[in-house]
Amino acid sequence: MVDREKRSRFVRLAENRVSRAMNSIRLIGNLSNKSNYSYTDADVRAIISALQAEINNLKGQFNRRDSKSSDQFRLPK
Repeated sequence: MVDREKRSRFVRLAENRVSRAMNSIRLIGNLSNKSNYSYTDADVRAIISALQAEINNLKGQFNRRDSKSSDQFRLPK
């Protein structure tokens, strides 16, 4: 594949995927509305920790190409 085509595909996919990720993070932020939801500080720390771990894995993928991530996030019940 020509480098120009690879770049074009990367830009298209990156813009779409990052936009979706940003929207999903905004939706998670909506959970902070205490009039609609009940949560603990531990829940908030768990959510932020899971998101930060995925960001760290993302950085690793671009730097090392060998990181692993979990497939799903779960809060303790």
